[in-house]
Amino acid sequence: MSDTLKIGPYEFKSRLLLGTGKFASIPVQSEAVAVSEAQILTFAIRRLPIDNPDAPNFLEQLDLKAYTLLPNTAGAYTVEEAVRIARLAKASGLCDMIKVEVIGDPRTLLPDPVGTLEATKILVDEGFIVLPYTSDDPILARKLQEAGAAAVMPGASPIGSGQGIVNPNNLRFIIEEAKVPIIVDAGIGAPSDAALAMELGADGVLLNTAVSGADNPVQMAQAFKLAVEAGRLGYLAGRIPKKRYASASSPVEGMIE
Repeated sequence: MSDTLKIGPYEFKSRLLLGTGKFASIPVQSEAVAVSEAQILTFAIRRLPIDNPDAPNFLEQLDLKAYTLLPNTAGAYTVEEAVRIARLAKASGLCDMIKVEVIGDPRTLLPDPVGTLEATKILVDEGFIVLPYTSDDPILARKLQEAGAAAVMPGASPIGSGQGIVNPNNLRFIIEEAKVPIIVDAGIGAPSDAALAMELGADGVLLNTAVSGADNPVQMAQAFKLAVEAGRLGYLAGRIPKKRYASASSPVEGMIE
């Protein structure tokens, strides 16, 4: 495929990024990851069983050479926390990419825009490849790009809510101005949501709960894989414009009266 997702120095065939939390078991998680054909896997550094070496660790079940890992700073409520977690991830040697999350509200889990921008600036200056998780604010998305973010990850709706894309216009504005990849993150509930994000022109989709919380996570992972591919192809093909009235699908010229 010549149509690849480029983030910093990396290049990927798959445009589906998959989170690794909330699965019922590591075997189910591993099978879902495999059928999704995702090449980027994200996980929370704070949820790794660092203090308990006997606890199950999904990283030990993966061929780490087959995936690019995207650690995230989930659980951070301050810039200082996010930066500290990011440094810990980099020190582990797993990857030099980091998904920055600075939560601004414990009820909605919406990101703190000021904290996210500040943490992004600090980590970019330290040489990280930064992918900030942010709200669907076009102005903030622009400022994050100007700060050096390698990709911007606006939420479709509150994380884990399954509401899908609640504000497609804002996503359109972000995508139209983008100079780096735009990866829709958070709130995706169904494959149709992922397809819509890609049809709008997003460069990728990141999700977790929609797969891990499904009745059949493995089957759902495959569904999302196909939805992302279909949405991307539809975007590249160029959809017809919407019209107010009907338009005959067959030309009337030359018809026998």
